[in-house]
Amino acid sequence: MVQSFNDKKEEGIIHYFRKNIGRRAFMLTEAFPFMFIGKIKSLVEDMVVLDVETTSVPALEGKEWTVHIHSIEVFYIETGIGAKIPHLKDS
Repeated sequence: MVQSFNDKKEEGIIHYFRKNIGRRAFMLTEAFPFMFIGKIKSLVEDMVVLDVETTSVPALEGKEWTVHIHSIEVFYIETGIGAKIPHLKDS
């Protein structure tokens, strides 16, 4: 059976998130609350479990969120190469 392009894309994104468990990630989603910054805790099938530091809604911060891969429009993961995701909280 031949995999479709979308199946290969989803598989690649899941692999990339799984490979970077424990690293900080920035995600923009199509669904409320739209923006997440936090540490990737695990993956459950095609769901990313994120320990959220910051969202676009401060009342929703400091919680564990599960984000479906399909709802992620844009993401960036700190890998040690390239720019770091800024900490948006006052210290």
